[in-house]
Amino acid sequence: MRSYIRSRVRQQAGALAGVIIAGGLVAGCADAPSDEEQVAFSATEQDITPAISTGDPLPGISASAFAAAKANFAAAEALADGLGPVFNEKACGNCHNLGATGGAGNQIERRFGRFDNGVFNSLANEGGSLRQLFSVGSFTGANGQACNAPVEVEPADATVHNVGRMTTPLYGAGLIDAIADSVIQGNASAQPTSIRGTVNSVKVLLPNPADATQVLNGTRVGKFGWKSQVATLAQFSADAYVNEMGITTQHCIKGTSVLSFATESKPNGKAQPTGCDDLAPAAPSGIPAGTDDSVGSCANGLSELQGDVANFLTFMTFLAPAPRLPIDAGTDLQGGTVFNRIGCAGCHLLKDYNTGSHPPNGVPANMTFRPRTDFLIHDIGTGDQIGNDGDTLARTKLMRTAPLWGLHLRTHFMHDGTQTSITGAINAHAGQALSAKNAFNALNSSDRSAMLTAMESD
Repeated sequence: MRSYIRSRVRQQAGALAGVIIAGGLVAGCADAPSDEEQVAFSATEQDITPAISTGDPLPGISASAFAAAKANFAAAEALADGLGPVFNEKACGNCHNLGATGGAGNQIERRFGRFDNGVFNSLANEGGSLRQLFSVGSFTGANGQACNAPVEVEPADATVHNVGRMTTPLYGAGLIDAIADSVIQGNASAQPTSIRGTVNSVKVLLPNPADATQVLNGTRVGKFGWKSQVATLAQFSADAYVNEMGITTQHCIKGTSVLSFATESKPNGKAQPTGCDDLAPAAPSGIPAGTDDSVGSCANGLSELQGDVANFLTFMTFLAPAPRLPIDAGTDLQGGTVFNRIGCAGCHLLKDYNTGSHPPNGVPANMTFRPRTDFLIHDIGTGDQIGNDGDTLARTKLMRTAPLWGLHLRTHFMHDGTQTSITGAINAHAGQALSAKNAFNALNSSDRSAMLTAMESD
């Protein structure tokens, strides 16, 4: 564990809970927006975030604590830290870097799979659906053993080939983490049948110990990832650490040792020889060999996340949404009205979410924010046909409605980064979004310009 922040997540988040918001981020006391303002692409955010710059923290964390967590997020890993044997990058911040540390990235990870009798097979025995792009190569292992980790290749029996997924932005992720499941379930209930999204309920493999609403092995609504396949930021952190960097971790939740992220990656399903798993220090007694970073004993009901994962969680929780670019209020209202009228807002909701009076993860209370998404999964004709083992073809085509805040910081769009303009991204939509796409293409020049200007300022 890197020694950036020593305090445990349970202590830190508990101390931050119920923080009083000050300065330009006060939202709870603002007058409610009128019906007309609600149709603007962003009515309230310009009022609550004028003092925030891209990459700044939310209130509720000290500058030094946020800087330390950010440093851990940006730190490059090495073989001695447990990097590999295969990986996609050496640091979280190497992928999440557009606009500021924590943004999106232009890196495209690659996935594969196969359909057997109409259901998805991740080919787990051949490395699983994620094909890491790099390996640690040749190195000297324990006791001078010569080691060579191969680069993964797509298996010959894959029928879903070379699927790309782009790095998602993390701005405002802690606010999203605070949204109650019932709010997202309500989004689905309110949508017309023709565009109604699916709530993706997923298993919580790693909860935030400070958040009593997150229960180990419980079920929650997924909000993170291209398919809303992850429900908590803690799990998002540990999952990326092992799958994108190859660093395995062990955690404690109420006395239970969590080993879901302690299994070393196997290039194309082939384990490294003994002594070549990596050069990280040996795991403590009772922790599986090859676990790079651990908490150790979970006796006496201990709840604690491994240090690096805890720091990633802290950084993402308190990373503020990226502020919008300046825009004329009339153009913003016209653009938002058009966006709503043609149906885009049916899924990319022009809706204010709120953190509530006692957000369990320590973000500011009563903070209003508008990410412009329903957090549901839909078939918009761009599904990548990657899923969990046993998923039907129809299920693998469902994709999360991408949040649109911070759009001006992006250079590529859609899950695979194949579109380089907002217009191109709109025209890639089909399926449940076909009617909205056709309506966009029928707009007059004034309405089209206003809508794109509003989106480009986001």
